[in-house]
Amino acid sequence: MNFSSKLLEEAVQAFAGLPGLGRKTALRLALYLVNQEAAYTDHFTDALLRMRRGIRPCQTCHNLADDHLCAVCADTRRDRSVICVVENIRDVMAIEDTQQYRGLYHVLGGVISPIEGIGPEQLHIDDLIQRVAGGEVKEVIMAISPTIEGDTTIFYLSKKMRELPVRISTIARGVSFGGELEYADELTLGRSIAARRPYSLDDSGQ
Repeated sequence: MNFSSKLLEEAVQAFAGLPGLGRKTALRLALYLVNQEAAYTDHFTDALLRMRRGIRPCQTCHNLADDHLCAVCADTRRDRSVICVVENIRDVMAIEDTQQYRGLYHVLGGVISPIEGIGPEQLHIDDLIQRVAGGEVKEVIMAISPTIEGDTTIFYLSKKMRELPVRISTIARGVSFGGELEYADELTLGRSIAARRPYSLDDSGQ
């Protein structure tokens, strides 16, 4: 791909560095910005800069936040007796889109995967246990993708909370085994949350 402008080439390279964007799509985006008013491009780049410099992890649940608490944790209308445990921030967004859940969240930051060198110490597990041990939480929903690594993580967390006075449940298997939670359609995911079932360590097969 030949460029008559070094500035355009650099912009295309920047866009092409984003996941899922090829060179042709990157060029189309760069040319689109070139043809807009300068004020539009200024607003676009300013929004990205403010997001990158201002966004931070929620101190309670590790969701994305503009302040020390995310919008979910700061919402006094949420049911604080229920925590939904998820792998990542995209899963929070997927569940929120279903409009079937009104409790709180806890983002682990991944799942236990010895093959990839991810152990419990790399995940946000200790502060989850602390939240549950506080006494206000009555139910923990394991909304973790139904994979071998996901089931291993659920089993580990359930053992850690075995002595705590809390009900542990898992989402219904409307989400197929081996599937990623964030890619489930809203109806299936919403029904999986609503039809969650109690989890027993005997269910794990481990």
